[in-house]
Amino acid sequence: FVLWGGVLGDRVRSRFRLVCVTETAAAAIWAALAVLFAQGGPVGWIAVLAALGGVTRGLFSPALEGVVVDVVPEQDQRQQANAMLKVSVNTARLMGMMLAGVVVSVVGPALALALDAASFAACAVLFGVLGRSIPDRPVRYKASAVRDLREGWREFVRHEWLWVTTSQLTIVIAVVNSVAGLLGPMLAKVYLGGAWAWSLVMVAQIAGQIGGAGWAGRLRPARPMLVATLCTAGAALPALLLSLRAPLLVVLVGAAVYGVMWDVTMVMWRTCLQREVPDDMISRVSSIDLLGCLAVAPIALAVAGPLASAFGPAWVALASALLVLVAVACALASRDIRTLAGDPRPQQETAPVAAGAA
Repeated sequence: FVLWGGVLGDRVRSRFRLVCVTETAAAAIWAALAVLFAQGGPVGWIAVLAALGGVTRGLFSPALEGVVVDVVPEQDQRQQANAMLKVSVNTARLMGMMLAGVVVSVVGPALALALDAASFAACAVLFGVLGRSIPDRPVRYKASAVRDLREGWREFVRHEWLWVTTSQLTIVIAVVNSVAGLLGPMLAKVYLGGAWAWSLVMVAQIAGQIGGAGWAGRLRPARPMLVATLCTAGAALPALLLSLRAPLLVVLVGAAVYGVMWDVTMVMWRTCLQREVPDDMISRVSSIDLLGCLAVAPIALAVAGPLASAFGPAWVALASALLVLVAVACALASRDIRTLAGDPRPQQETAPVAAGAA
């Protein structure tokens, strides 16, 4: 549903109203999940509601990319806006990780899910208030969603740095998810001390991301995508250190460094995307990128388990780290990645080209 979310994000007159709808739907879904958990509801219905929750995320994420553009029309301020957004999101993630266990153990999972539903409802209200000060966009409705998506695809492939980065992140995110969701916990159980140690690693990573996002807001590199691509190599650090059975303190430092580098990558990439892609196509292009980045992640998780059982988690983690470095090296072979300038380009330069392609 992320591609349809991209089409909707560029079609609607107000992305804020679209986000309000998705967040309200998410609030209802999580409230229903809370009721099911309280009553010991069947797993099948829980799975259905979880899938519907995923649909709301697929519609929300591309629209959010456009919301940033609508709120911050000045291109020279978007890097700081993206950095501020990443800092706030990562701070919330850190607080959530620290509070989640306490809330579940004290009040139980049903009430914890109800609080989650309330947070989505609050988010819908906040977006609604923010949207009041932003005028509706003059949207020209297209003949079909398929045509809209085709236009988004043409714009996506027109930028070599964009589709190269997406291809690279397809591999990197698959590795990151496999390490965070499976290989890391397995190795933590084997030699670091178990769940408490892995939770410290995750906290160190998010703390690094908060610092990295704040730092990225002040960076002004002449070649932002070159910096972003080089920083992506930091994703190999946790897997490499775990495969070598490094001490916990070293793994914590590595996770923090990776967090810093990862959010520098994300801020630089998002800023370039918002600068180089016309505003009226930003949601569609970002939805295609998001689908590409996440497409292999479930497959990687499914494959990592059997491979870890056959060869051991340490060897699979080492291979994963090397795979990240290979992906980064391949991305650096792109001249567009190495030379894309950091100076803002007026939207007028890109819009006529996009219109001609359409």
